[in-house]
Amino acid sequence: MSLAQLAALLADPTRAAFCGALLDGRAWTAGELARHAGVAPSTASEHLSRLIAGGLLAEERQGRHRYVRLAGPAVATLIEDLTVFAETAAGDATGGSGPAPGTLREATRRSAEARARTCYDHLAGRLGVAVADAMLDRGLVSDDAGLALTGDGLGWLAEQAIDLPPRAGGRGARPVVRTCLDWTERRTHLGGALGAALCRTALERAWVQRIGSGRALRVTPDGDRALRELLGLRLEPEAG
Repeated sequence: MSLAQLAALLADPTRAAFCGALLDGRAWTAGELARHAGVAPSTASEHLSRLIAGGLLAEERQGRHRYVRLAGPAVATLIEDLTVFAETAAGDATGGSGPAPGTLREATRRSAEARARTCYDHLAGRLGVAVADAMLDRGLVSDDAGLALTGDGLGWLAEQAIDLPPRAGGRGARPVVRTCLDWTERRTHLGGALGAALCRTALERAWVQRIGSGRALRVTPDGDRALRELLGLRLEPEAG
């Protein structure tokens, strides 16, 4: 696929909305995405077929249901990076942080996502940046010669029974750890296999919970204690 073809795929507002929604790392049905974007099911189906054919989405079928998800971490990184660029450009143009939310619901969603959210399969927002800072401060990861998991970091993961996903070889293999620019904080959080393992653990152990059907997360009381004990994090209390 050429750059122009890729740009054309993402230039449509409906297809862009689908890709943004799927950054939560889950599989959605065509009907769910249609409702999210406010389009008819037939329109959604046409757009999804184009995104699947273009390699941005992968399809799974279970009975009569059609599920779609982002095709992989590389696609998620692309969508997140483009989101960062778009938000930054909008902020530069308006002298602020981008277009103001049009409704109270939108403002509430943005505030929740800025506090803590998923970025495909890793933690983002202020929570994700705080975790990245803590792991760097404690020497669990190092950026001396490019971001890397240290020996102390491997030991820490073993102590917490946090397993890294198997690393695939070959071209395009997912790195153990990489930086991912956070579009709300304008700083980096941890991606790669390490970021995915931390996020999966936080969800499985109920350190964080999803808020509704979007990407926003809430840190639970158990999570607050665990993050304070394991990484020395003292998170801001949530409003309300």
